[in-house]
Amino acid sequence: MARNKTYVCFDADTDMWAYKFMKGWKALDHIDFDFDNAHELNNLRDGSTEETIKAKLRERLKYTKVMLVLVGKNTKNLHKFVRWEQEIALAMGIPIAAVYLNGSRQKDVETCPPIIRDVLALHIPYKMATCRWAIDYWPSDYKARKEKGEKNACHLTKEKLDELLAE
Repeated sequence: MARNKTYVCFDADTDMWAYKFMKGWKALDHIDFDFDNAHELNNLRDGSTEETIKAKLRERLKYTKVMLVLVGKNTKNLHKFVRWEQEIALAMGIPIAAVYLNGSRQKDVETCPPIIRDVLALHIPYKMATCRWAIDYWPSDYKARKEKGEKNACHLTKEKLDELLAE
């Protein structure tokens, strides 16, 4: 299986709504939004041990081309799975996009998880068009930036962001 999945990392207790919106955008035929959801690779069951859950999450990440971290007000404080998922993605060289549920157009140091604050990661607002851009174009942009030796957080240009947000 190729690395063609999109992994959405989020606080399942408070930010599930944002993930469900993404799944809803994908389900509507008249909306240009699609992603191959890594969460559909295997099922996690309530009552599974942490070891079992992490093994299944690692399996999902093995086929991931890009990780979207839905950044809510509590995301930076979640370590058991959310931070662990980001650690594994970084170790595997998976491009990460921090997607701010508060609408921030650039890195928000107050809410951004520290693990992705100062690495090569894209920082974008939570909008359908910016998420679509991150899924479709961030992996190749990330690779090009990495080959040039870039290591810092980045964001879309004001012009590109304005164009996407006008859609």
